[in-house]
Amino acid sequence: MDEEYDVIVLGTGLKECILSGLLSVDGLKVGSLLLLSHIPNMVLHMDRNDYYGGESASLNLIQLWKRFRGNDKPPAHLGSSRDYNVDMIPKFMMANGNLVRVLIHTDVTKYLYFKAVDGSYVFNKGKVHKVPATDMEALKSPLMGIFEKRRARKFFIYVQNYEDNDPKTHEGMDLTRVTTRELIAKYGLDDNTMDFIGHALALHRDDRYLNEPALDTVKRMKLYAESLARFQGGSPYIYPLYGLGELPQAFARLSAVYGGTYMLNKPECKVEFDEEGKVAGVTSEGETAKCKKVVCDPSYLTNKVRKVGRVARAIAIMSHPIPSTNESHSVQVVLPQKQLGRRSDMYLFCCSYTHNVAPKGKFIAFVSTEAETDHPAVELKPGIDLLGPVDEIFFDMYDRYEPVNEPSLDNCFISTSYDATTHFESTVTDVLNMYTMITGKVLDLSVDLSAASAAEE
Repeated sequence: MDEEYDVIVLGTGLKECILSGLLSVDGLKVGSLLLLSHIPNMVLHMDRNDYYGGESASLNLIQLWKRFRGNDKPPAHLGSSRDYNVDMIPKFMMANGNLVRVLIHTDVTKYLYFKAVDGSYVFNKGKVHKVPATDMEALKSPLMGIFEKRRARKFFIYVQNYEDNDPKTHEGMDLTRVTTRELIAKYGLDDNTMDFIGHALALHRDDRYLNEPALDTVKRMKLYAESLARFQGGSPYIYPLYGLGELPQAFARLSAVYGGTYMLNKPECKVEFDEEGKVAGVTSEGETAKCKKVVCDPSYLTNKVRKVGRVARAIAIMSHPIPSTNESHSVQVVLPQKQLGRRSDMYLFCCSYTHNVAPKGKFIAFVSTEAETDHPAVELKPGIDLLGPVDEIFFDMYDRYEPVNEPSLDNCFISTSYDATTHFESTVTDVLNMYTMITGKVLDLSVDLSAASAAEE
């Protein structure tokens, strides 16, 4: 371990794996310490576990039971343990989104197979509805009355036609100055319509966006519609066969191709600093690997992060699709904050044997939200009530951290913890920001999107 690296990546979470891949492709000499037997993970003592992936690990049934039920054994009627790939941080990918672009940029897509997600739904006035994403879908949606549908259709046409570099499509508005609230007022849309547009289409996590420039919301809506059109499916999302646990393995292969070094089973990684407070290396088992920069999750440098919140989540194993989602075998349901009288949204994720994450006939559902109480079972009830009967259910809470250090002074690049969303948009934003801080350049994501094709039925 006496070699010197440009970057040492500590941990095998999704963000760390993606950054390791990006930096390897850039030609930096990257050493990734992937800690199988000892991954200190926030408040979880993951050195007792026999898997990797950090907070974003993917567990089989025995591992899931070990984590949540201790020494109990899973019941036989649930099927074979190895048929389960339960992602602890399940997130769908927007088909035309930045994560898919990153995967194509690194060429890691050759190790992965994707399948389109069946449905995208929103909770509104006590019921689950399909999210309308185009002017034609708006006309059919039961979310709106007949006059509101016409107004919404005009707004959707405006969004579909909007082009940044073509002032004729702007209808006299500068969306870098006009707020989302002002744009909505121009089209006369009511609060109910704006609620599902803002949260289920534009995927905002709370209502702050209403007072921010409208350009971001319009771009998010366009991304949703373009992603929906990509595979002609029922949603704009795709998901890897066998779940997200495939990603760390794919990036491990990629890193090896570019000469990256993976050292497994390295306990007690300690980041070393020089007299100026800059990173000097990482010590494990008495040996020190020198490096110029360290990339890690918050658990490796706890004195350089602060707690910013907590996520409450429920994990359910079921024998049926989520009711009212048109028998969707994979689906996202967004429950906007206003519908629940909360400060932030709730998310429902469901995947099944059709994505090879469970045995035939079994479904895995997650309900997650930014915790506002200490009682996840009570707090998550609105989402759990939508699931119908469950075979098994587990409850969990974890703390969210963000870095407070100044990377230009110490060369430590720390990711933020994963949020409650069931899509990758906020996660990949963090990765791209970190990439720019590490390299001083913006990643070029103009790629051929057809390189990530969805698996045939």
